[in-house]
Amino acid sequence: MTIRFKLTMGFIAVVLVLNSLLSFATVKHLGKVWLREIQSRVRLDLNSARAAYACQIMGVARLLDGAALNEDLARAVAAGDTDALVPLLHALYERGEMDVLDAVAPDGRVLCRARQDAAGGGSLAGDPVLEAAIAKGTAFSGTVLLNRAVLEQEGAGLVHQAEVKLRDTPAARSTTDTVRQDALALAAAVPLFDRTHRMVGLLYAANLLNHRHELVDRIRDQVFPHELYGGKPVGTVTLFQQDVRISTNVRDEHGERAVGTRMSDAVYRRVLEAGQTYADRAFVVNDHYISAYEPIKDPSGRTIGALYVGLLEAPFSNRHNLLVTGFLVMVGAASAACLVLMFVVTKRVLRPIGGLIEMSRKVVAGDLTARVEHCPPGEMGELCRAVNNMADAVALREKKLEETTSRQINQSEKLASIGRLAAGVAHEINNPLTGVLTFAHLLREKSNMDAQDRQDLDVIIHETTRVGEIVGSLLDFARERPANKAMVDLNQVVRQTVRLIASQSQFKKIRIEEHLDENLPPVYGDRNQLQQVVLNLALNAGEAMPDGGDLTISTLSRERDVMLSIADTGCGIPKEHLDRIFDPFFTTKPAGKSTGLGLSVSHRIVQQHGGVLSVESEEGRGATFTVALPFGEEPAAPDNEEALIANANEP
Repeated sequence: MTIRFKLTMGFIAVVLVLNSLLSFATVKHLGKVWLREIQSRVRLDLNSARAAYACQIMGVARLLDGAALNEDLARAVAAGDTDALVPLLHALYERGEMDVLDAVAPDGRVLCRARQDAAGGGSLAGDPVLEAAIAKGTAFSGTVLLNRAVLEQEGAGLVHQAEVKLRDTPAARSTTDTVRQDALALAAAVPLFDRTHRMVGLLYAANLLNHRHELVDRIRDQVFPHELYGGKPVGTVTLFQQDVRISTNVRDEHGERAVGTRMSDAVYRRVLEAGQTYADRAFVVNDHYISAYEPIKDPSGRTIGALYVGLLEAPFSNRHNLLVTGFLVMVGAASAACLVLMFVVTKRVLRPIGGLIEMSRKVVAGDLTARVEHCPPGEMGELCRAVNNMADAVALREKKLEETTSRQINQSEKLASIGRLAAGVAHEINNPLTGVLTFAHLLREKSNMDAQDRQDLDVIIHETTRVGEIVGSLLDFARERPANKAMVDLNQVVRQTVRLIASQSQFKKIRIEEHLDENLPPVYGDRNQLQQVVLNLALNAGEAMPDGGDLTISTLSRERDVMLSIADTGCGIPKEHLDRIFDPFFTTKPAGKSTGLGLSVSHRIVQQHGGVLSVESEEGRGATFTVALPFGEEPAAPDNEEALIANANEP
């Protein structure tokens, strides 16, 4: 299989995959944009429908506002004169084409009804529109739900108009009801006042929306004027009482208005239960619509129905499908043209590839001097020059790698020499140190020594032993040495270390503070090694404060750990050095001032004791070193000074 064939097939695969992904992403995005635009239009249409619906409510209110100016009507209501009220209400009822028109007392009692088939008496107390008008003392209108008892008092014809037979019952809202007998109505109430501006009663009017299709048809004609698709109106409007269609121009499969059908579960949860607007694609009765639903609430804020506006999806989806099909055809044609052109171009461009292949074989074989001799013009020439530059870079990198490897080997040999030198130094130092320790023991056994001399000799013996341990720690990086461990009081180690450093000249300007937990549990470890850690950290802190400062040493117990904290107010550690301060031989001090072993030795000792040594520092604000050591009840090893000296004398 030739490289030309592989590249050609690769290019073909790339073109097909990219074009497929592009087509998929474009079609999906186009569908979302298309749906979003239609949803925006539906929301605007819903706003228009809401405005038309509000105008219908205001029409009822305006009629009552004019009637409330009639002083004869106010006097008749104030006197409770039914004989005078009947002709006045009948005249207003005939002029206004209202389903309900009542004169009501301020306590909600119905004084007189305009309908001839209405019963006498009764009360409208609890009607939210009436209650709001009474409470505010001004005209008020809105949508209300009239129950069957109120409708029966207003007349048998209204009871019949309100009845809606349920044609389907979603499983999530199963009910034994088959007929809705209450009614959704547009209501208005206007207070009546006497000459002293005292409210003597109210006029209450309502128009039932159940089976009143002229309202939804009028809204549809205003919002979607003469828009048809396949002989069907593109736009539809519906009024819901709760979740039941009571007035609609949506048609069922028989061409009849779909009164009595129910809204879907998703719309029910969003609009009626959550009281929010719903705008999305939805299946309505027998077709898909891009729809918007808005809750209808009574003046008390209770959701009692919904206003729906929908656009038939078919005309929009057909336009969308035509657009997508045209786009896919253009992409397919462009892909075919690209593949043909790519085949021709690849054949011409890949001719110089033989020289590149030969040169690459030589480089792989180890000949880093091999280069492409002929570089044609254009991108292939750029490729040849890039390959030559790559070969130059590989050769240069190979040379630098050899130099770096040589330096690392030399450094390793240097470190090995330092290790051997450290072993010799440790041996030479510990030979005279053994003599000092031996004579100190002999002096201490003399009978003519007083208590102060013996105490001084004890200090000499203890510190001489510790010096041997400190010198021997240089060997810890070359081999592991067993520690002489026992149960150690860390507070005592801190106090001994403070006594040692307090007399040093570099600590004369430094104030040392101890905050030691007196209930600190003992730790299992090597006393000398732990004192070496404390001493190293304290000396580093002193060197960081050449002009004086505060050195704070604290201990405390936390859960299963004993915490030792050594904080200074010195110059701090630069952020770029924090990750390297525990590396062997790393130091920021001038040559000859430090070996760079103090912190690395301390870090190794803490690790050997199962603990953690950490640091926090901000340049110019000091540093805090924290040692966390586990405490326990492990058996202590015997404290044998001669064994310590013997270990220190080992090469």
